[in-house]
Parts: sequence; structure tokens; C-alpha cells
Amino acid sequence: MVMKQTGAESWRGLYPFKSNYLYLPAEGQRLHYVDEGPAPGAPQGEPILCVHGNPTWSFFYRALVQHFKDKHRVVVPDHLGMGLSDKPQDYDYTLENHIFNLETLVDKLGLPPFTLVVHDWGGPIGLGYAVRHPERIKRVMIMNTAAFRSKRMPWTIRLARVPFLGALLVRGFNAFVRGALRVCASNPLSPAVRAGYLAPYDSWAHRVAVLRFVCDVPLSPSHPSYKTLVEVEQGLLRLSRAPKMLVWGAQDHVFGRDFLARWQSIYPDAEARSIETANHYLLEDAPQVVIQALEELLER
Repeated sequence: MVMKQTGAESWRGLYPFKSNYLYLPAEGQRLHYVDEGPAPGAPQGEPILCVHGNPTWSFFYRALVQHFKDKHRVVVPDHLGMGLSDKPQDYDYTLENHIFNLETLVDKLGLPPFTLVVHDWGGPIGLGYAVRHPERIKRVMIMNTAAFRSKRMPWTIRLARVPFLGALLVRGFNAFVRGALRVCASNPLSPAVRAGYLAPYDSWAHRVAVLRFVCDVPLSPSHPSYKTLVEVEQGLLRLSRAPKMLVWGAQDHVFGRDFLARWQSIYPDAEARSIETANHYLLEDAPQVVIQALEELLER
């Protein structure tokens, strides 16, 4: 897939990672992932697996990859339909399928027990994997996400779910990606960073999964992904023994302080770190704070 470069600078300079691809067995589609680590023969810390949300992609984790790759193997997949992965138009973009794709990747790579980092939709996907394979999880960092049922949904996201209108806004005008760049970071993003987030979603066809992710948020038992989300929620206590860090962008209007409080009720022993100056894209607003928190978690 060829993507146009836009912005005052090329975003590629911010994302100097080799592209790797996994061919998914059932669909034959390519799942893109970053897999960076120490040179052969150098000491290696335990692996780190980072799972992104919507409408971001592995570009969101670039600062973590750059910082930790000299000591740890850092793996960051792009969900099917997102980032540099293939974007099939007729794929069933459900929570269950995204969890399965992550399982397939971890199995293919043969990762030993690892530290899991999740954000946004990466929460139910990454933790969906974790509750099914708790023996594979050494530590967990949770950032501005939910992996449990909630009736709360901002009107902007509800608008994107309206039939026909949502497709026009999200796929036609790219309003979801562009809107996120305006409201999900407290500090203005550089042209190169904006270009990086926009690059994979440069056409109607390439925005298919952005819309499907929005529509896959289950609010009622009749939703196709509701049962899967309930299973993830009910399995969260299987991870009770793994050290955890809750790192929160306090200015987030989607996953606000009430979501952080809910996580603290689920994992009362987890350390919580609220970044008062950071928004939903906390790795843009406060990357060094997040990196420091992950370093501390890895020492446990």
C-alpha cells in the first residue's frame, strides 16, 4: 500500500522502523507490526507488547519503541484495517476477531511472557488476550481505556455511529481522525506528527476500520461484541497477581477520571499516575512521563 506523504516534514523520519507482516491464515490479509530489539548477542530484557486504539496506529508508540528497543524487544501491531496493515472492505471488524489476530501474532512470534501496554481500543483487545492467557502476562500498563461495560459515550462518537451520516463524516470527510488530532492532545501537534496520524487514512477505502471500530463499541446485550466484552470484563481478576501501572491523561474527555477510578476499584493494588497536563494522546503530551512510568514498572 502506497501512502502519500504530507505535512511540512516527512513523518517517516519519526517512524524509522522496519515493517514486518503476518499473513492471517483465514483471510490471507497482511497484519503489519513493528518488532524492534537489541542487536543479536546483546542482553535482552523481557518483551514489551503495545496495543493501540482507534484512530491511531503503531505510530502512537514510536517514543516507547525508540527508548526501549536497545534493551527490550518491543512489538507493536497495527490492527487489521489500521495503520500499515491491509484494509479489507468486507472484513468482520469485531472485538473477537481483533483479539484472535493478536493471539495469532503472539503465537507466530513465540513471545516469552511479556509486559503488556494498552491504550484506547487496545484495552479490550490487549486485555482480551491477557485474560485468556494470564500466564503470558508479566506486567500491565493501562492508559486511558476501558475493558468493561459503560453507557458513557460522547455525543461526537454517537454522531459517528448514525447510519449514513457516520460513514459520510468518518469515511468521507475523515472527521474522526482529524477531530482526534484537534481534541485528543493538549499541545499542538507538529505538521510531521499530524501527517503521521493521517497517512494511513488517506481515502474512503482506507478509513473503513476507523468507522467499524466506532460502531463496534457495545452498549447493549444485542450488540455482536457485547458478549466478548463481558467475558473480558469478567476475566480481569485473572491478572490480579501481575504488577500494574495506571497512567492517565487527566484532560481526556472520553476516558475521564471516572474510568481511572473504575480501574482502581478493579485493581486496588495498582499504582495510579495521573498526568494533569496530558490529554487522551498522552504519549504526545507527556512521552517522558509515560516512559519513566514504564521503566519503573519493568523494575518490579
